Amino acid sequence: MLQGYDERNRDLIVNVDGKLTHRDRAAISPFDSAVQGGDAVWEGLRLYRGKIFRLPEHLARLRDSAKALAFTQIPSAEEITEQIRRTVAANGMSDGVHIRLTLTRGVKITSGMDPRLNQAGPTLIVLPEYKDPVYDASGVALVTASVRRPAPDCLDPKIHHNNLLPSILAKIEANVAGADDAVMLDHRGFIAETNATHIFMVTGGILATPTTVSCPEGITRAVVLELAASAGLACRVGDYTLPQLYVADEAFVTGTMGGLVPVLAVDGRTIGYGKPGPVTGQLTALFADLTAATGTPVT
Repeated sequence: MLQGYDERNRDLIVNVDGKLTHRDRAAISPFDSAVQGGDAVWEGLRLYRGKIFRLPEHLARLRDSAKALAFTQIPSAEEITEQIRRTVAANGMSDGVHIRLTLTRGVKITSGMDPRLNQAGPTLIVLPEYKDPVYDASGVALVTASVRRPAPDCLDPKIHHNNLLPSILAKIEANVAGADDAVMLDHRGFIAETNATHIFMVTGGILATPTTVSCPEGITRAVVLELAASAGLACRVGDYTLPQLYVADEAFVTGTMGGLVPVLAVDGRTIGYGKPGPVTGQLTALFADLTAATGTPVT
């Protein structure tokens, strides 16, 4: 699974600290905290028919993450939403758009990791792209990575931070194995998530997903749990091992970049009958209906 270049993004206008600039002329200081040490937080947003799905939840997570990292200044939800509106309008965008929102600690007065060197406000980057769901809707194959998700006492995943090297290392392993993505275990050996998405499995009609002990509390993950409950599906959140995933009747992954995507195989084991299952199909349809009917207008 390799994302492709979309010609519609050739003359993209991006927003760096309130300045709208062509993608080829956009600049960030080498003294910015994101460059100096990955000292930033981020969100991925999806624009459907002029509305951003679950924008308040995404902005709340962004703010909470910045607060946990002791950012001294954090833009309000209203300020960030206005910058999103300006950027979307500058590009004439309304649908089929993914927005990468990044908030860094800001520019330092000199190189170093000490946050006291940040004596100006944070840097906000709004990067919208025409981007279809990045996974094949017919399903994906996964392998298990050797790289583990860090424990909460090492780097708590409740902070949606820009330090993505564990995910990148796991993705490299998936690429080498010829798989679409990699399953990542936590420090105890239980399934956490993939390098980019949350994991769900269905066994005996019961929908199950790992806890968020060692992974972020995904927005799409929460929506799926809500939809399942409203549809009368039994749901369980707990600790699950790889063999439980191997023998599941069906499985799927969730995320803003791809929505809901069936998992057809893991580590060479066929999941179920090797095709999308009925529960996956039901929840995919419910999710599509919800994204079409709800959201925060930004156009």
